[in-house]
Amino acid sequence: MDPKVVHLYDDYTQGRTDRRDFLRKLTLYAGSTAAALTLATLLTENDAMAMPADGENDIFSEFITYPGETGDVKAYLSRPQEKKKYPAVIVIHENRGLQPHIQDVTRRMAREGFLALAPDALSPLGGTPENDPDKARTMIGELDSDKTVKNLVAAVKYLETNPLSTGKVGCTGFCWGGAMTNQVAVNAPSLAAAVPYYGRQPSAEQVASIKAPVMAHYAENDAGINAGIPAFEEALKKAGVEYKIYTYPGTSHAFNNDTNAERYNKEAADLAWERTVAFLKSKLK
Repeated sequence: MDPKVVHLYDDYTQGRTDRRDFLRKLTLYAGSTAAALTLATLLTENDAMAMPADGENDIFSEFITYPGETGDVKAYLSRPQEKKKYPAVIVIHENRGLQPHIQDVTRRMAREGFLALAPDALSPLGGTPENDPDKARTMIGELDSDKTVKNLVAAVKYLETNPLSTGKVGCTGFCWGGAMTNQVAVNAPSLAAAVPYYGRQPSAEQVASIKAPVMAHYAENDAGINAGIPAFEEALKKAGVEYKIYTYPGTSHAFNNDTNAERYNKEAADLAWERTVAFLKSKLK
């Protein structure tokens, strides 16, 4: 699909252009009104790019920057429309960068009553490339690990002091972002809750630094990640960290990602989300 069309659709779903302007420009790209309407339908049905079914009127979303270890970190911020204080949640993306799917997850978190922030970990390298997840995966491998963790930990401070935050901050993340969620828990003593999804576990020595309660979600068929669960659980027990570990039968790595038809498991994803939201609400009071 023409990158200009995808970019236009991104602008529309993220509130940077209204529907009338979106359709006008789409008609110019498509060549006719009929073709534009067909294309709009295809875009909406594409689950990797689709706008949430209940629209955007209940939340406010925008791209912002916050100060990090390497300079300004790009991020996607979403919150309920009413301007008041909300508990805050960091949402850390997979190894494909800050893709539309993670932006959608961030909006979902806002709908649950949180001030939600999804940092773009690729900011030091210019940010997540548009429509090129393979390049993003390569770029993830080029990041400085220590500086990346510090950039994400800086998001905790940013949210703690944000005027729309209650000062309570939790963190969740998926795949690579699950591993980073664990690292934020290790390195941010003020973090109030950590919810890693199928992320690589920190070392036992690192676990000893965790202060936040942890809820970890794993797929049943994910041998490489799951090999670290026993040692992780033992270290959590030894450190006296409050924790819950859930493994979802019949699932594979990335079961929460509803843009990946081969791995997405709606039943498990819905249950994990329900548990995640309840956990975050209880810990971020």
